[in-house]
Amino acid sequence: MVVAREVCKSYDGRPVLRGVSFTLRPGERLALVGPSGSGKTTLLNCLGGVDRPDSGSIQLHGEALETLSSDGLARLRRQRVGTIFQFFHLLPTLTAAENVEFPLQLLGTPPSERTARVHALLDRVGVEHRAHALPSQLSGGEMQRVAIARALIHRPDLILADEPTGNLDSTNGENVLALLRELGDETGIALVLVTHSLPATQICHRVIHLRDGHIERDESNPR
Repeated sequence: MVVAREVCKSYDGRPVLRGVSFTLRPGERLALVGPSGSGKTTLLNCLGGVDRPDSGSIQLHGEALETLSSDGLARLRRQRVGTIFQFFHLLPTLTAAENVEFPLQLLGTPPSERTARVHALLDRVGVEHRAHALPSQLSGGEMQRVAIARALIHRPDLILADEPTGNLDSTNGENVLALLRELGDETGIALVLVTHSLPATQICHRVIHLRDGHIERDESNPR
């Protein structure tokens, strides 16, 4: 699914990633952990094509991200990558259903198919009854469930999640992690998860420990 080879990235002359290499199989869940400043979010942004590495290579299903134009990277994100954020990033003027539908609008999916897929997925993540609510009317746990549905609606190959439980209380965080594990098992979508949370690492098959831009350890998780 993902092949990263010797990925390096600096900002203002300060190295953030120093030759990071790893592979990710379809359906595999990988946690990126490490102290603040270790390069976790930068690596996630490079995997999603939001940032470009200074050197090295990242391939998604054999497609080399460094060879793509800005338009090509945008196409790849729309079609093959879903993203979940700590602070949800829902569009405040759209309802829950409209937020989830938005990626399908960008892809030109027919309206009838959009409606069916949105309501089926909202039902699966447990918030179909909140379909017509605005984000300001939702709880934190509900907003994150809507955000997960939005990340999955276009049936991507890869989900990138940056501290998806960091803004939730422990109960909602546990529920969201259980949902991510179940959906990953059901769909076979690969997941890369940046986290400081031990419970979040426990839903993953592998844990990569980053320090000072290097991979310190890459270990299987005895879940």
